[in-house]
Amino acid sequence: MSPVEITLYHNPRCTKSREALALLRSHGIEPTIVEYLKTPPTLAELTDIVKRLGVEPQALVRKSEDVFKQSYQGKQLDTSQWIAAIVAHPILLERPIAVRGTRAVIGRPPERVLELL
Repeated sequence: MSPVEITLYHNPRCTKSREALALLRSHGIEPTIVEYLKTPPTLAELTDIVKRLGVEPQALVRKSEDVFKQSYQGKQLDTSQWIAAIVAHPILLERPIAVRGTRAVIGRPPERVLELL
């Protein structure tokens, strides 16, 4: 049996993200960690993540962030505009996001990452 390969879009300052990482590790999974604030996803990568999640990109937007309140709150953006906004401001990306194969989940609550096992 091949090892489970999961990529975790992670913010080490986020409690939920740290909890999701700990859960994966407790199941013997050492994910590939992408600290998305240091290495933001490209437009193509984020488009792929949105597809794997099966959600509209607006569902990935952290609405409590100042940049959202100042620049995007109340605006009607299409799919490509939301993806471009997240790429431009990676702090807007909901976290953590775990990706395995053709599937992905938002780790809120953190236990959702276990759906990929």
